[in-house]
Amino acid sequence: MSEGSGGSGAPDVRMQERRLHRDLGFWGLTGIGFSNIVGSGWLFAALYAAQTAGPAALLSWVAAGLLCGLVALVMIELGASRPEGGGTVRWPLYASGRLVGTLVGWSVLLSVGGTAAEISAIMQYTAHYLPGLYNGHTLTASGLALAAGLSVLLTALNWFAVRMFARLNNLVSVFKIAVPVLTVLALIASGWHSGRLTDHGGFAPYGYVACLTALAGGGIVYSVNGFQAPLDFSGETRNPRRTIPWAVLTGIGLAVLMYLALQLAFLFTVPENLLGGGWKGVSFDSPFGQLALILNLHWLSSLLYADAVLSPGGSAYVGVAIDARHTYALAKNGTIPRYFMKVDERFGVPRRALAINLVVIVLFLLPFGGWQDIVSVMGDMYLLIYAASAVAVAVFRAEPGGGTAGWVPGLRWIAPVSFVVASEFVYWSGWHDLRLALPLVLAGLLVFLLMWRPGARAAESDGAGPRRPLGAELRTGAWLVVYLLALTLLSWLGTFKGSGRLPAPYDSLTVAAVALAVFFWAVRSGVGQLTASRPAAAA
Repeated sequence: MSEGSGGSGAPDVRMQERRLHRDLGFWGLTGIGFSNIVGSGWLFAALYAAQTAGPAALLSWVAAGLLCGLVALVMIELGASRPEGGGTVRWPLYASGRLVGTLVGWSVLLSVGGTAAEISAIMQYTAHYLPGLYNGHTLTASGLALAAGLSVLLTALNWFAVRMFARLNNLVSVFKIAVPVLTVLALIASGWHSGRLTDHGGFAPYGYVACLTALAGGGIVYSVNGFQAPLDFSGETRNPRRTIPWAVLTGIGLAVLMYLALQLAFLFTVPENLLGGGWKGVSFDSPFGQLALILNLHWLSSLLYADAVLSPGGSAYVGVAIDARHTYALAKNGTIPRYFMKVDERFGVPRRALAINLVVIVLFLLPFGGWQDIVSVMGDMYLLIYAASAVAVAVFRAEPGGGTAGWVPGLRWIAPVSFVVASEFVYWSGWHDLRLALPLVLAGLLVFLLMWRPGARAAESDGAGPRRPLGAELRTGAWLVVYLLALTLLSWLGTFKGSGRLPAPYDSLTVAAVALAVFFWAVRSGVGQLTASRPAAAA
């Protein structure tokens, strides 16, 4: 069956994919990855991490780099094996069927609101000059108008060829490296306080379990998140098998080194008089900008407030581009109307996807008050991609003849460990966030059932083979529903803002055990559906 056979007037999947321009090389991809990682996180996460874990937050940054690197290896293998525009949305569909593809796609569509987190960060710093933008922690009407205008500008800048996008992003990336490095040097030279790793409660004043909480609730995972960005441009990359792996790993390495330096600078330069209540009592609306003012570094403060627009603005710029590739892939999957799959013939950009994402971003600016609220909920939704990708690479690896490129050795153990890591990331976010995020993802079941209503034809040309009976799809994808329900229950029982009925560290160990069981179930189901569909496809 042709991939473009689904419904009259539906654009052909392969034809639209060919319209994407393969103009990106190593530096363009590395710039995309680094710029997507280093956004509003560097402006806020050092404060939130210190409040959560004290100096032990340094361990959280190292752990985040290592764990994200492990997850990245899985996604690198997928990007090198099966390069495709919006691949992170397509791989779960191919490997685990349409129910999983729909739920993952739905979570990705919701995580488009993560770009609103970057815009919210810009607004918080802009409020330094325009106080009327916020009413408490909520955008006022004028603040919302300005944020919407910025969203329109970022969409307009993505409207043209990907080569132009990459060049502009590379310029922004240079500035995004220079300003944090200058900030670290200036703060350390002006206000170093010795003994900070042992004073005020010691290195881990809130216990080492707080390091785990800081990974998600402190904004650390979200701040290192974004490493997968080059993978969503794999369909627009020259020689993706050689370029993508090194671009992803280089982006992670550079970002983690920068975040560690910023965390050290923050820990050693906060004035003593602000630490009377310990690290939990340290509070800034604009951490590094206000710290620079306290240390009489007015020039640095001015530079930081200017960079507070450019740095998260650059990340939001990349985020808008990635969101468009995701939405383009969702249209190929049939999760949203095929109308949004069309790629502009001249510039090779999915413009209709850009337009619908603009609407979603503005909507997500409405109900959430602050940067950390948006970060926690949106980050939880996006982490589902990492878990689904770990299953996908194991399923493809089990295909007869080998369905992966073999770039990453040790996938046999890396894939299940990556699935456990992604599960722990979600769990460590805490019950307060998961009680909202996970039910929202499960609402994607309604989207799936609507796709399967009588007369619906989108699934016939989504690239995942012939349409199967509803019961077969439900059996293949049931693992994801059970997985989400189990995480919700364990989050309520556990110690991460839950009821505490399941004490630490047994809560995290239970999550790991459940995740491993679900992983092997998911792989078995995926291999089964690929084996069953192969004879039909051959026929």
